[in-house]
Amino acid sequence: MAGTGPQVALSPLELLNKRPTTERPLISQYLHPAVAAIVSLIGMAVANKFSPRPVLSGIHRYAFAGVGGFFVGKVLDDWRESYLAERDAILRHYVELHPEDFPPFERKKFKDVLEPWTPIR
Repeated sequence: MAGTGPQVALSPLELLNKRPTTERPLISQYLHPAVAAIVSLIGMAVANKFSPRPVLSGIHRYAFAGVGGFFVGKVLDDWRESYLAERDAILRHYVELHPEDFPPFERKKFKDVLEPWTPIR
């Protein structure tokens, strides 16, 4: 069972290296597009409510708004992922060019982190 737990990074460069086996959880893949679709559907309902029309009139517009909102959310989520990947690549490159500014981590024991404690009663 040794080595099955979470891995501890030994250097700052290891923190920036993404493991190729990690994939986004299912809820993370569809959260932003689903929220964008729900917001567009609510926006359509509010627009119908404040116009002199019933809330459920033009039901085809709800379908278009939901699909459009999902598409916009997916595009924004993909853009965010590419932005974060580019940012991580820039940081990784900087750490590779300046290793003297990023020394390896020092492992501390828990007893060294705690300060002396005297109970006061």
